[in-house]
Amino acid sequence: MGAVWFWIVAVMLAAYVVLDGFDIGIGILYPFLASNEDDRSVMMRSIGPVWDGNEVWLLAGGGTLFFAFPLLYASAFSGFYLPLMIVLWLLIGRGASIELRSHIDNGVWRSFFNGVFFLSSALLAIFFGAALANVIRGVPIGPDNYFFLPLWTNWRVGPQPGILDWYTVVGGLVALIALAVHGGLYLALKATGDLCERARRFSQQAWFALCVITLVSLLATILVRPETLDHYKLHPVSFAIPVLVVLSLAAMKIFTVRRQELNAFLSSCLYLAIMLVGAAVGLYPTLLPSSTNAAKDITVAEAISGPYATHVGLIWWSFGILLAIGYFCVSYWMFRGKVSPRADGYGH
Repeated sequence: MGAVWFWIVAVMLAAYVVLDGFDIGIGILYPFLASNEDDRSVMMRSIGPVWDGNEVWLLAGGGTLFFAFPLLYASAFSGFYLPLMIVLWLLIGRGASIELRSHIDNGVWRSFFNGVFFLSSALLAIFFGAALANVIRGVPIGPDNYFFLPLWTNWRVGPQPGILDWYTVVGGLVALIALAVHGGLYLALKATGDLCERARRFSQQAWFALCVITLVSLLATILVRPETLDHYKLHPVSFAIPVLVVLSLAAMKIFTVRRQELNAFLSSCLYLAIMLVGAAVGLYPTLLPSSTNAAKDITVAEAISGPYATHVGLIWWSFGILLAIGYFCVSYWMFRGKVSPRADGYGH
């Protein structure tokens, strides 16, 4: 049952990254691709009906983590208290900017919230990438399963690292570039005219940077945590994961050049999902590695809730996830098609 809940949490977090990732990507590209207010309106309207629903997956993933692995939840959320507070304020700022920027027709008002939207989106991508890198690298877990991390120390990876070091910065850059490309491909799918062309051109140009940073992150992970390869060696079928990463990157490029926007965007979704699955495979059955002593790792067996809770919870979770999937299917179907600045700007 522990393995089942491990992959449930992993899939829910992957769903959040894929779905809210293009929202964040739109925010990262917001000041660079929009040349006028109509472009900004299209970019906002492309995510307007779905952005808050996409964030539900983050809340649901956190709730599932709390229910299924309470020890991990308690340890991680205490040790990552500072970045967690930063992420919460960034989420609040991003949501406020989306909802409030158009309430007053004033240049200063809109410029302020445009800046908040961009800054909060870019920093969210960096912090999410750095958070995953922290989990892969490991944290200094104490005998009571708790730990403390300063925001940074000497920027080196070691037994007593900071939240930010050279490796977690690489993780942040991977997330920043990947979500920017993801947002660009989504915008090419939803926009028309010059804005669509700019989004497609950006995605093509940034694709090379994404390939480079993906390779760098892979080599850095092997250097920082060579134990990751042990899990792949135990299950050779797992080596299909890097193959799928390469294929998804190639598909993104091919479909973008061919102007097949939907296929290019789906390839980006696959890339993000497979990257996260690869990280999960490299960690399992560890949930949170210790950077000081492997014996202090928090594992699935140690952190899992009791058998009654996990079995009953699986029944109720199944009902909930079916409702969520149904809602998302209806929502995305209703708001399919291209977007225009007009109030009725969704085509079918």
